[in-house]
Amino acid sequence: MEAQKRISPFTSTRGMIFASLGVVLNLVLGTLAQTLQIPLLFLDTIGTIYVAAILGPFAGAITGGLTNVIQGMITNPRTIPFALVNIAIGIIVGFISRKYGFNFKTALITGLIIAIVAPLIGTPIAVLMYGGATGGGMDLIFVWLLASGQRIFTAAFIPRITGNLVDKIGSCLLVWYVIKHMPPKYLFGRS
Repeated sequence: MEAQKRISPFTSTRGMIFASLGVVLNLVLGTLAQTLQIPLLFLDTIGTIYVAAILGPFAGAITGGLTNVIQGMITNPRTIPFALVNIAIGIIVGFISRKYGFNFKTALITGLIIAIVAPLIGTPIAVLMYGGATGGGMDLIFVWLLASGQRIFTAAFIPRITGNLVDKIGSCLLVWYVIKHMPPKYLFGRS
């Protein structure tokens, strides 16, 4: 699929609805995954990926940033600094989708890219602000690695990249599948 024309979510009601839906998807699926303590899945960026793939990098970045701010105000203020991660995901997915479309191969490669970039941004935030532990399921691995003599960055990075490889690649492929089956009138110029 060739690169697609995008619209700003702020120029149409439909675009604003999609961006809002992306925030809701992030909040609901992220909370569900956290509540069920699903190993290696966060599901908290599916909405960002979805919006960025359809509307582009700016809309993806706004969706990602708003997700973390809203989540921080509602349930867990510790998520607010990680807005940088979600913003970066929106920008990366949006630019890749804009340039190459969002087919299976692009979704797979994009998932791999953001699976590496997300922990590269998130690990320093976790280490500097929270000492490496953020209250999630990966903290057990972090503590074990730290106790085994690993440096704090390494102990915080390894569980994050492991989880992100599964979560981000899976999320991108799920979004590709949803987009592939969406009616064309909702794809803002996609063919």
